[in-house]
Amino acid sequence: MPINPELKRTLHDRVRFYNDLGIYDFYAQPTTAVKEAQMRVELAVVTQTSNHDPAEALRLIREDIGDCTRCKLHLQGRKQIVFGVGNPNADLMFIGEAPGADEDIKGEPFVGRAGQLLTNMIKAMGLQREDVYIANIIKCRPPGNRTPERDECDTCAPFLMRQIDAVRPKVIVALGAIAAKTLLAVSAPMSELRGRWFDFRGTKLAVTYHPAFLLRDPRQKKETWKDLQMVMKDLGLPLPTKNIE
Repeated sequence: MPINPELKRTLHDRVRFYNDLGIYDFYAQPTTAVKEAQMRVELAVVTQTSNHDPAEALRLIREDIGDCTRCKLHLQGRKQIVFGVGNPNADLMFIGEAPGADEDIKGEPFVGRAGQLLTNMIKAMGLQREDVYIANIIKCRPPGNRTPERDECDTCAPFLMRQIDAVRPKVIVALGAIAAKTLLAVSAPMSELRGRWFDFRGTKLAVTYHPAFLLRDPRQKKETWKDLQMVMKDLGLPLPTKNIE
């Protein structure tokens, strides 16, 4: 069955987007694998453009990831993929750096001590964890919780971009320098990234400290609360006086 011109243009733009990220591997696969990959992309695009169902789009993305062996992290002790969690229709999306030990065990982002603090941050905004969507730059725990390497971020990037496209949040909050610099492709200190809005592929993006950093330096909770209040104001949320605990 022929593809209509609008869908064809959308598929072309999506493939070009992957090329811009340096993703070419699916072109080098055997013919059958190429067809299967193209069908998966087409199905995802149809879902996200014709009859957008965020939950189904996220399910398809997770299915595409599978038991991922695309980068070296699958050989370095990771237990499972940590995909993302929350409301598929969320207006607000938090993106962190990478799973830690607790997340690797449970298969869910931000469930350890830093995750508990993130939950408190969300509650301070007058929301529940179930109201937002939470993901990470990469989906596997780096050994020893080291900083994700460039090739690992690049490998995971297309899946994260598809998650963002599926959820279509009004606002993204990048948690920490690694998440901010990776998403924005900049190398700037947090002092220059915080307290302002960035345009990220048509979505507003704000930067604040990672909860793990706040555990090490609680004095920065006050500054983080300023960042979150900026987000709340943009989303039309009431501004409570309660600070982050």
